[in-house]
Amino acid sequence: MAARVPFSLQNTLSLLSSSPNPNLKIFTTRFPLRSSRFLRSRALCSSARSERTADSEPFVITTPLYYVNAPPHMGSAYTTIAADAIARFQRLLGKKVIFITGTDEHGEKIATAATASGCSPREHCDNISQSYKKLWKELNINYDRFIRTTDPRHEAIVAEFYSKVLANGDIYRADYEGLYCVNCEEYKDEKELLTDNCCPVHLKPCALRKEDNYFFALSKYQKQLEELLMQNPNFVQPSYRLNEVQGWIKTGLKDFSISRASVDWGIPVPNDPSQTIYVWFDALLGYLSALLEHQEQPDLQKAISSGWPASVHLIGKDILRFHAVYWPAMLMAAGLRIPQIVFGHGFLTKGGMKMGKSLGNTIEPNELVQRFGADAVRYFFLREVEFGSDGDYSEDRFINIANAHLANTIGNLLNRTLGLLKKNCQSTLPVDSAVATEGSAFKANVDNLVEKARIHFQNLSPSSACEAVLEIGSAGNLYIDERAPWSLFKKGGDAAEAAAKDLVIVLEAMRIVAIALSPAAPSLCKRIYLQLGYSEDQFDAITWNDTKWGGLKAGQVMGQAEPVFARIELETQDEGEAAVTNKAPKKKGRASKAQTAVEA
Repeated sequence: MAARVPFSLQNTLSLLSSSPNPNLKIFTTRFPLRSSRFLRSRALCSSARSERTADSEPFVITTPLYYVNAPPHMGSAYTTIAADAIARFQRLLGKKVIFITGTDEHGEKIATAATASGCSPREHCDNISQSYKKLWKELNINYDRFIRTTDPRHEAIVAEFYSKVLANGDIYRADYEGLYCVNCEEYKDEKELLTDNCCPVHLKPCALRKEDNYFFALSKYQKQLEELLMQNPNFVQPSYRLNEVQGWIKTGLKDFSISRASVDWGIPVPNDPSQTIYVWFDALLGYLSALLEHQEQPDLQKAISSGWPASVHLIGKDILRFHAVYWPAMLMAAGLRIPQIVFGHGFLTKGGMKMGKSLGNTIEPNELVQRFGADAVRYFFLREVEFGSDGDYSEDRFINIANAHLANTIGNLLNRTLGLLKKNCQSTLPVDSAVATEGSAFKANVDNLVEKARIHFQNLSPSSACEAVLEIGSAGNLYIDERAPWSLFKKGGDAAEAAAKDLVIVLEAMRIVAIALSPAAPSLCKRIYLQLGYSEDQFDAITWNDTKWGGLKAGQVMGQAEPVFARIELETQDEGEAAVTNKAPKKKGRASKAQTAVEA
């Protein structure tokens, strides 16, 4: 840990400028720290300037560091699937991507969960953190960095950051009293609570607590945060989340406690090891410590030079305040640049209620993957939930979408086209796709849809991007039905030649689908690409530029036609219970058969 930082007893820091919350009382200021320095607001609030050029800057995308009080649920999986899709798209554009995820492993709730499971906090964190890694592998999540807040290098970064903020005069000590939600790890304002002081998120009563803590001078950054949101309205997305944040700030910011005297499982405060650092002040810094190269010695400046600021923080809307108010103010206090975008997506709901470990109404993501496969899980949540809004899960809807979009629109089109090519052209393309489409309006339609998908992925709208790509498949089905090449082949001559070109056109469209949909369903798209006669290495080397029409060439031999995604079938067991079977081709790391269905 960092060396003890001495107090400066000569200077003082004033308490909150706004009127105190009746349930949040700061009684005395003791051991005041150094006075504040001049605030470099213009330099800190702008994310446009950097020593690196825009082209050389990495695209850094993060999920929250997930709290390890319990194994992962579908809500955390949803954020990570979305981040992975965006990261894959950016890699297709040729960007250097740093995709950060990880686990938040300190705090009272973790110690309590460990005790309940009969193990030490460290053992508990090891077990749950591993369960996240296992699930991300099952879901085909291709992250670059996985940070754990119990990593000694992270703890060193936290201590260094704390010391910088302390030296800037933005940390002081005082008594603290308020209504505390253990599940949120946050003191609550009485006006945001439900009846009997229940937390509106976890529906459990908050407890009145009084502690001697260290405070971060959040109120000092009121004006800079207001200017940040005014000058950079894209900082918080979607726009209606920006309105929420502006509303919070306008009511007046209050300093908040950044240490806990009653929590042992945490990082010791550098200048007072009798207290531990507040879990959110700790966890947010994981976005910085994760930038350290493997085995690199912990140094804040080294981490920053490796990719900061983040391009996008993807978070659930319930932790928006921490990321859009507390976090930028903390960075300003340390003299660091703020992230470019904080995107607060909605909740996944089940029966109209938010999914959450504390509420006990979660959908088990491991079970979904085992029953339906990663492609179906990824595609459904990306396609059916408008990114930013809440989305309700229904098993019937899940199965219908997977069957209609993946098995029918995409899978069946590829299968029947390859079957016709094998029957009439010995699975060999008779002409270049660029030549085959001459005089056809089909290419222009595909080009337009590809561009739509690109824009939607770029604008963090994966649902609309998936919709645009699916339209290519729908257009291919309509085209082949209208052209009826099976009939043209029977006529022979010029008609058969035209039919062969029609097959090439549809297969070229499927090649483009395999690239454009790969951020959402990478394994499915790889299977498509392999059936089009390419190798795995060629698929791994694709870029977004390869969505340009003309990739398939005359003489290319197609692979064996097999279902790339078979329909999910409901079967009736002897006991009368419904079971689900997905007969899609088996793949390493992917389950082939479903278990008994769970009520949605």
